[in-house]
Amino acid sequence: MPLNIDLMQILLHMLNLVILVGALGLILYRPLCKFLKERTERLAAREKETADKAAECDALKAEYEEKLLAADQAAAEKRLEAERESAQISARYISEAQAKADAIVAAAEKDAESIRAHVLESAQTEIGELVLSATQKLLADQATPERDSALYDDFIRIAGQDGKKDDDHE
Repeated sequence: MPLNIDLMQILLHMLNLVILVGALGLILYRPLCKFLKERTERLAAREKETADKAAECDALKAEYEEKLLAADQAAAEKRLEAERESAQISARYISEAQAKADAIVAAAEKDAESIRAHVLESAQTEIGELVLSATQKLLADQATPERDSALYDDFIRIAGQDGKKDDDHE
């Protein structure tokens, strides 16, 4: 044989290669395929679990946003209700204050009128006393029997003329 090639050795090497490939296939390939299959299943399970959790998170987020919106609406309604109540309360306080102010003004006007009437009455009394006092002083200074007689005569004459006029008109 040329080049020292032995056919038997080639066949033996081929047989060894087939046995080696078969043994490696049994020892390594099948467990490797099984491992890869299990890994693929685990990854698929994790992916499914992640998708389920993502869906659950989305549902919880939607529920949270819904509750948050409901809470915002409830807060807005309560704020509006509180504003209405405060407006009603302030209107009531204003009307009560107005009523009290009106009562105070009416009482003050009544007191002012009574004070005015009392002041007028006391002023008239004082004026009358002053006139009487001045008249007494004036008459005391000018009182003489002749003057008194002249005043009486004038009074009788004037009274007599008024009496005639009244008779003429009838």
